[in-house]
Amino acid sequence: MAPSNCYTIFRLILVLVLMPCTAGAEPAVLGVCKACHDADGSGVGKKYVPIISGIPAAHIEEALYAYIDGARQCTVEPAMCSAAALLSDDDVTELAQHYSALPRNSHATTFDEKLVIKGEEIHRRLCARCHVPPDDPDVGDALGYPLHGQRADYLEYALGAYLLGTRENLLPEMKEKIEQLRERDVEALVHYYISY
Repeated sequence: MAPSNCYTIFRLILVLVLMPCTAGAEPAVLGVCKACHDADGSGVGKKYVPIISGIPAAHIEEALYAYIDGARQCTVEPAMCSAAALLSDDDVTELAQHYSALPRNSHATTFDEKLVIKGEEIHRRLCARCHVPPDDPDVGDALGYPLHGQRADYLEYALGAYLLGTRENLLPEMKEKIEQLRERDVEALVHYYISY
């Protein structure tokens, strides 16, 4: 083999060995999250586990730090606080980037068209300023994370917890909006969001 070919092969091996594995590589700590959220962020069907694929990285980081700092309690799902407590700042960033890069897939869930129309009106009036669809060009700048395409059981749980006051509103404006909701409004919002 000619010396120039050996040098080229050596350089290629060196690049492959030293090159960081970023494209498509799963974060090393993904195993902590997979048990509930799965590698694709779709969740494993637990009522209290949201779909996190397609949520902007900044929102995922904010949620993880809320668990780590205790601003968000884990009264129903204590595994989340235990898992978050294990994460370093680098882990939080890696996980947020991983899950935010994944598509939010449709669940082909059945929904009531009349409730979708009512839910869309409620969304526009109370929620649209902060919660935009995951494919909206401004999703990364929105104050709230995308609710469109979320699972019905999780939405019912989360919105119900906000209504009952068992889940802390991280923003005062959110508290004001939640106080305007009635139980029937939650059902309509859920049908609207799952129709995405």
